[in-house]
Amino acid sequence: MTHIRSAIVGWGHYLPKKVLSNDDLSKMVETSDEWISTRTGIKTRHIVEEELTSDLAYNAAKMALSRANMTAEEVDLIVVASVTPDNTTPSVATKLANRLGVKVGTIAYDILAACSGFVYALTQADNMIRLGQVKTAVVIGAESLSKIVDWTDRNTCVLFGDGAGAVVLKAVEGEGKNTDTGILATKLYADGSHYEDLKTDGGVSSTQNAGHVFMDGKEVFKYAIGSLSQAAETVIEMGGYKNSDIDWLIPHQANIRIISNVGEKLGLPEEKVIVAVDHHGNTSAASIPLAFSENMESGKIKKGDLVVFSAMGAGFTWGASLIRL
Repeated sequence: MTHIRSAIVGWGHYLPKKVLSNDDLSKMVETSDEWISTRTGIKTRHIVEEELTSDLAYNAAKMALSRANMTAEEVDLIVVASVTPDNTTPSVATKLANRLGVKVGTIAYDILAACSGFVYALTQADNMIRLGQVKTAVVIGAESLSKIVDWTDRNTCVLFGDGAGAVVLKAVEGEGKNTDTGILATKLYADGSHYEDLKTDGGVSSTQNAGHVFMDGKEVFKYAIGSLSQAAETVIEMGGYKNSDIDWLIPHQANIRIISNVGEKLGLPEEKVIVAVDHHGNTSAASIPLAFSENMESGKIKKGDLVVFSAMGAGFTWGASLIRL
């Protein structure tokens, strides 16, 4: 019996030109390269100047379509994961759809699940493909987090960066086995009791402005390690594999200590855990597709590899995907 899978056939990423180093930050707030590096693993991050989130998303999507050897006219669905849209409404996805030149009627919407946004969006697109509602989808994580950072708060401003990553999904036929190419398993979660632990201090109905990022670092750190590893283990088991079978783990790029702890908890050697936080910072919904695209481009990740995406963010939301490339 034929089974429909969602295969990743294209990937893309885009980073603003401006690079902000730890030394640059030390001139803005009371901090140092050593303080930031030892606690977070971050050395540099990219910051938007004149560009909007939709510009970042557009460039990543264009690259992904090029790598897939596809035109915009072939796209049936666009999903953008972001907490920093150009406007409260309409969605970045509709703006992007028009700019890319997709056919009229193409589904386009944004999703807000913070740092888990890309995994949430990927899961939704995969479900729509497997149900036969669409055949191709562009899934994007894009953020301009520098716009909601308090640049006088040294505990948060050192963490975040801007950028975008994208993948193109296409319906392919499989045998229903875990050796198929495509997305093999997904799992999403949320726990709203942690709403106050990671949030912005503003919003449309509360303060009528976007506000700035607030984070209870200790609580987020503790919860992230458990949730990231638990979600990853769940999809690996759902796919009929063991942790040792995984070629690559791409966790949300928030903090090198979280990333290292998750890898250790899963029993994976360091060389199987992708790290990009050193030169991206935390780019929220963009972090996983950014890291994935960079490593596909470099040839480090290859066709046929078994990859796990695992993310956790404000809400709390978390989840994971198991993919055969």
